[in-house]
Amino acid sequence: MAPRRHMPALLLLFVGSGCAALIYEIVWFQLLQLVIGSSAISLGVLLGTFMGGMCLGSLFLPRFVGTDHHPLKVYAYLEFGIAAFGLLILFGMPLFGSAYAAIGTTGIFGLVLRGLAAAICLLPPTLLMGATLPAIARWVKSTPEGMSWLGFFYGSNIAGGVLGCLLAGFYLMRVYDMAIATYVAVALNIIVAGLALMLAGRTAYDRAPEETGKIVRAPGAWAIYVAIGLSGLTALGSEVLWTRTLSLLFGATTYTFSLILAVFLFGLGLGSSVGSAIAGRTARPRLALGWCQMLLCAAMAWTSYMLTESLPYWPINPSINATSEGIWYTFQLDVVRALWAMFPAAALWGASFPLALASVAQGRKDPARLVGGVYAANTLGAIAGAVGGSLLLTIWLGSEKSQQAMIIISAISALLVLDAALSETAAEKGRMQFAGTLLLAGAMAGAVLLARTVNGVPDILVAYGRYAATRVGEADIIYMGEGWNASVAVSRSGNGVLNYHNAGKIQASSEPQDMRLQRMLGHLTTLIPKDPKNALVIGCGAGVTAGAVSIDPAVINLTIAEIEPLVPSVVSKYFSEHNFSVVTNPKTRIHIDDARHFLQTTDEKFDAITSDPLDPWVKGAAMLYSREFFETVKKRLN
Repeated sequence: MAPRRHMPALLLLFVGSGCAALIYEIVWFQLLQLVIGSSAISLGVLLGTFMGGMCLGSLFLPRFVGTDHHPLKVYAYLEFGIAAFGLLILFGMPLFGSAYAAIGTTGIFGLVLRGLAAAICLLPPTLLMGATLPAIARWVKSTPEGMSWLGFFYGSNIAGGVLGCLLAGFYLMRVYDMAIATYVAVALNIIVAGLALMLAGRTAYDRAPEETGKIVRAPGAWAIYVAIGLSGLTALGSEVLWTRTLSLLFGATTYTFSLILAVFLFGLGLGSSVGSAIAGRTARPRLALGWCQMLLCAAMAWTSYMLTESLPYWPINPSINATSEGIWYTFQLDVVRALWAMFPAAALWGASFPLALASVAQGRKDPARLVGGVYAANTLGAIAGAVGGSLLLTIWLGSEKSQQAMIIISAISALLVLDAALSETAAEKGRMQFAGTLLLAGAMAGAVLLARTVNGVPDILVAYGRYAATRVGEADIIYMGEGWNASVAVSRSGNGVLNYHNAGKIQASSEPQDMRLQRMLGHLTTLIPKDPKNALVIGCGAGVTAGAVSIDPAVINLTIAEIEPLVPSVVSKYFSEHNFSVVTNPKTRIHIDDARHFLQTTDEKFDAITSDPLDPWVKGAAMLYSREFFETVKKRLN
């Protein structure tokens, strides 16, 4: 095991490594969204590929890199490799984007192409990222105490991730650009690698013997691997659900997503440190892991209650955001609210990882294989939770039943571990068998009762977002639905005006002044060109702008590019009277996709292109106000 005096230095190295990794993640996601789009499908592909690469890296390193190499040297080479790929992606993305645009399409083949594009760009560097923790694991013993140190490394890596998330989201990407952010991350990688090489030169490494023959696993280890996988599933699945709700409350901006991610990572990091301390001292880490998973049921129920029944109605004056001082105050307030709601669950998920490491620890097993197996199981679960939560659960079950499912899954995870832990105790003391069974049954019953307390996202929050508490009773919300990319609502005011809500605010209405604006955009679109036979409207909204385009006799074909599949059916039902039934008009074709991605990959040309009034501060919409996007639009005009 490494000398204890070097552990603080290693912790700092992991802070720097984690900071660089989160900067890369934010930059790469931004770069690739410009190529494959920013729809929920594209984001799911990106997240699944990023985490999949880390999973594979954690599994491959102990199998392909022998124990005769100094762990710090291996770690340093991995950091150098990550830096090299960071620069390669930055400078190669324009060429890669052009190649993708030439062959990009829609449908199943288009989805496969998006996956391949994400894999080509993200798998090489994320394989190296996933290998860093198993690489350094060989510098500690595969005992509960040694594994607890790895939990501290894991927590330090997450702490660095918090810094990277805040640094990239609130400074580097706002004040500078993606190139500067990449250079900062590359510099961090090089500094970390250099320091690791220096430390390797000053420390001895006692090579552990290679494992031979059949790998012997700790008794009941399968339950730990399954449980930590389910823990990853509930963590990322819940984070996706909570992010959707908090973005309604805070506003669906890029800064909101960075803030939520930073708070979540902060909880994971602090929880990991506490869990590591417990893992190094407890004689029964499995018992601690089981109760940690069971406590998560209560923590998730707490978060759900806060997000749906408490936070939206806090007596806060939303007008404070109007000044520069108010913006800073609002940021602090949003941090407090996010911490208040999410921190307990995030901390428990963070504590679960070092407890799982200690639960499978074996004195004669390669530490890298132990860490790689637990890390891979956790990451596989996280992939399932992130992709399933963003693409499947919300659509099929809705946020209420999805959160209930997460609580039940966490309870199952707890029961698996507790059953294994109590079985060991029961073998020593037979009279505890019956008591243990009753305890497990009671814990499961409690989890079911907690799941029943979960409520869905309030209609008024979907409609008015941050202003929900000030709009109670103002209008009747006659529809609310949760889609892949956004939640949509329709309300009717006392004077009969219909309002279309998206991203927690009114995006369109049947008020006379709104109708004039929306229809003017459509009419100007067809009046300016000489012969507007083929027209494109970006964003459906309430369909009024597209409807104004459709009634021009010169328009033969009208294409609407809408990112949210739920929107056309909703506006067709509630706004047909105001949008000239544009959705069901025979000349209308609705294309469900990110507008930027659609224009980059289509071969179609249009005589006129316009956009529904979109707020540039909403995440994703800002890309439609860039010079690059307008150049793409120009190429698609006849």
